[in-house]
Amino acid sequence: MASLSDNIQFVQGVGPKRAELFAAQLGISTIEEMMYYFPYKYIDRTKFYKISELNSELPYIQIRGKIHEFKIIGAGRGKRLSARFYDETGSIELVWFKGLAWITKNYKTNVDYVVFGKPNLFGHNINITHPEIEDAVKFDKSLTTALQSQYSIPEKLKANFISSKTIRTIQENISRQFVSIIHESLPSFLIDKLKLVSLKDALFQVHFPQSSNKLKNAQFRLKFEELFFIQLNLLKQKKNRKEKSKCFIFLREKDNFTKLLYKRLPFKLTQAQIRVLGEIRSDFLSGKQMNRLLQGDVGSGKTLVALLSMLMAVDNGFQACIMVPTEILSNQHYRTILKFIGDIGVNVSLLTGATKKSERKELHNGLQNKTINILIGTHALIEDEVKFANLGLVIIDEQHRFGVAQRARLWQKNEIEPHVLVMTATPIPRTLAMTLYGDLDISVIDELPPGRKPVKTMHFFNNSVLSVFSFLRKEMAKGRQIYVVFPLIKESEKMDYKYLEDGYEGYSRDFPPPEYLISVVHGRMKSAEKEKSMELFIKGDAKILISTTVIEVGVDVPNASVMVIESAERFGLSQLHQLRGRVGRDAEQSYCILMTGDKLSNDARKRIEIMVKTNNGFEIADKDMELRGPGDIEGTQQSGLPFELKIANLAADGRILQTAHNEAEIIIKNDMYLQAPQNQLLLEQLKKLNRNVLNWSKIS
Repeated sequence: MASLSDNIQFVQGVGPKRAELFAAQLGISTIEEMMYYFPYKYIDRTKFYKISELNSELPYIQIRGKIHEFKIIGAGRGKRLSARFYDETGSIELVWFKGLAWITKNYKTNVDYVVFGKPNLFGHNINITHPEIEDAVKFDKSLTTALQSQYSIPEKLKANFISSKTIRTIQENISRQFVSIIHESLPSFLIDKLKLVSLKDALFQVHFPQSSNKLKNAQFRLKFEELFFIQLNLLKQKKNRKEKSKCFIFLREKDNFTKLLYKRLPFKLTQAQIRVLGEIRSDFLSGKQMNRLLQGDVGSGKTLVALLSMLMAVDNGFQACIMVPTEILSNQHYRTILKFIGDIGVNVSLLTGATKKSERKELHNGLQNKTINILIGTHALIEDEVKFANLGLVIIDEQHRFGVAQRARLWQKNEIEPHVLVMTATPIPRTLAMTLYGDLDISVIDELPPGRKPVKTMHFFNNSVLSVFSFLRKEMAKGRQIYVVFPLIKESEKMDYKYLEDGYEGYSRDFPPPEYLISVVHGRMKSAEKEKSMELFIKGDAKILISTTVIEVGVDVPNASVMVIESAERFGLSQLHQLRGRVGRDAEQSYCILMTGDKLSNDARKRIEIMVKTNNGFEIADKDMELRGPGDIEGTQQSGLPFELKIANLAADGRILQTAHNEAEIIIKNDMYLQAPQNQLLLEQLKKLNRNVLNWSKIS
């Protein structure tokens, strides 16, 4: 009996060779996977042009006519196949540079064809290169509708003569042959409540839409289902964890927490910090494992909240650790925390790749005999030899820079999993947070410390460099310091962007010693060299720090008042915002200067305009997701997320996601284990999805 899990090779028009290509290039092995390979756009195929109407300004068009003759033109690499294509109004040239023998074998002269493609101007004549050609009789009988689906085709498939038309033909064969075995994946109560079209209708209309309204309904159904099962899985995971997990209770508030909060801090916490600490405190008292994401814009005071949380653990006899992605950031945290706690009696240690062997031995002993209360470090913390006596709280800073497996190794260092707080200074759009972190509790510090002035952001083209240098001299004359960030440390042959070595030479000429001392920091330097350069800048000896993006997070020099970002068009919005956050860390006015070339792409221009317009990290994150797509926010393409979105788009489908979340929440609230008869289908679908996706909901 036929099944949707059968190999795609058995569908008419595929066969073993194409099946192999689909598996390698598209990750498609089964009939069902091909059904869920959705079009990326639709083209109106109702209009036919006459050849006399064609011009190179037109988009993709279609014409009817006959091939009069084929000609081979040229030789070697310039060899091409040309065909004269006629209708009653004139003729046009069709051109192919690949697959010449295949074309002449499969297409005949004096046969009616429908030709589809983009008209181009070559010399004084219009031609269509590598057109899509279909027998006119077959075209009229096919499932081709007014809105014709267009599929994304990798180059390797194109080279094997697999086009969008090929995929459409295969989808047509699947629709005719397997429609009877498509079974509903959502329960009837949900379909009736939301007035959803059936799965059969949705899959047919998305590939062969009979109207724009039917396409819209089909897309809604498929997008809702995709997002609904993600939400259902995450919310089920979250409720299950809260019901079953057990963790340490931090009841006591002893001297360390109260001393820091009420005696040592030279300022008051913001209301946002107080609110978040209350949420963390409630987790510590619940008896359940805390699994919380802390979002806070750059400079909002997350490190202090993290320290106070760790002191709650220490006051209850437990150890705490904080893991960060870079040595620079770990050193910065270490200095900041030591400055905060002073001599209150808490032992803080630092572990990085640069820690000496003799120091490591002492540190390992301190962890085992409990003389070390707080450990700060890089991924060196997850090494097997690092063992805690009683780890009660794990904090991950800039958590998206660590893989799931790396993070998990840290909190598996205890028999009972410790409380977990993950932090990010990269604001996450609400839809992405709901989808990536739906199984976490989320706290947001949405308030900057009092007295901070918003950073003024300005855009200059490279030909204004003398004016910019004049401004930098005035700032340094006030005793302030300057960051300069370059995107590359090595010249690229393909891009004419400035690079760090060249930039250093340029700045050295205009800001010569001994009046100005310039430090340099980049990823290829040894740890000791980086530390020495950073120390010169932190102490104020160096007036200018020239760097790559290694200083994107964690570097805190309140005296630095200007961030110059060279070739700013090369950076994403989120990264530009992170870099801007290195200044504006005291009560004085600070500035971010975006330097670019004269020619900017539309996307680059939009990014620069957004940066100049707003300092709001969450607004910037939303715009970033619109421009780049959700995957890139987390450093991967959308298809590289822990789950694969085949049709939904987190940047555009926020309302559908909210609907999916609300419906999943109602179901899980009433039936967490999906044991009710009406929920059996949902349980089956979740099992199926979880078989296919590793760690689908284990994000943190």
